[in-house]
Amino acid sequence: MKAILNHLFEYKTLTTQQAKEVLLGITQGQYNQSQVAAFMTVYMMRSIRVEELAGFRDAMLELCLPIDLADYDAMDVCGTGGDGKDTFNMSTLSAFVVAGAGQRVAKHGNHGVSSLTGSSTVMERLGYKFTNDIGELNRKMETAGICFLHAPLFHPAMKNVAPIRKELGVKTFFNVLGPMVNPARPQKQLVGVFSLELARLYAYLYQQTDKQFMVVHSLDGYDEVSLTGPFKAITNKTELMLNPADIGLQRLTPESLSGGKTAEDSARIFMNVLNNEATPAQTQAVLANAAMALMAAGRATTSEEAVAQARESLASGRARQSFDKLMK
Repeated sequence: MKAILNHLFEYKTLTTQQAKEVLLGITQGQYNQSQVAAFMTVYMMRSIRVEELAGFRDAMLELCLPIDLADYDAMDVCGTGGDGKDTFNMSTLSAFVVAGAGQRVAKHGNHGVSSLTGSSTVMERLGYKFTNDIGELNRKMETAGICFLHAPLFHPAMKNVAPIRKELGVKTFFNVLGPMVNPARPQKQLVGVFSLELARLYAYLYQQTDKQFMVVHSLDGYDEVSLTGPFKAITNKTELMLNPADIGLQRLTPESLSGGKTAEDSARIFMNVLNNEATPAQTQAVLANAAMALMAAGRATTSEEAVAQARESLASGRARQSFDKLMK
């Protein structure tokens, strides 16, 4: 690790193979905590390169506990986190709306590191029991149309890194990796990222695969479609700059997207949305992200159609039913 750190401190970058080997070493406990923290810090001070990102991804997927959900044609709906906006759990709520609309979801999530409540935090607060039992996860896909993959149960090698990430308390390149290392390896995905640069990296890497995807980034810094201004959407085929009005929704204020000050606040907002009792702003934000996911999955060909499907899922109670069946 000393040689790698000196290499990086000289403003050099890693090859894909070097990045993979270093991350394998980190997760297998070959380096001390100070060295690992120093390594992470490098990527807080400079941008990650596409070769490095590919190497880190490959190492994580090699070490994970895989789960085969291919029969369900599932998609993932998630963001990198790390945008520092402390919004309510839009992507997790969107996953239930998408499931209610008929597109099965293999939701990959974790506790928040740089924010108050990650997807796992709010699910745990609401009473969900995490599992990596393949039979149970298959049953949830059958009954609820969604299963929840709590990252630490599928990436056991990460136990050496988790305490360091928690102590640092800021986004690291592991935030960047999260959506890329879903152990079910879904072939459909909506992923939100916290920077335009990262959106391009994701799009470049995903275009090397047969994945059906959409990468979204709101230009004012959100790792989701916030509706607070224009947002970028990149797919296999196109790159678009959209405004809220372009998808038939209103522009929102940052304040209207707050996740509250406690996990209880987040859980209350979560259930209000599922019960179709949330504020118009909260509902619209969830509809926007669910609609983009439905378009990414090929369930809708226009944003109007996608928003209508999402709205129907929420208003009819089917999104809430997916949640209830998952929790049962």
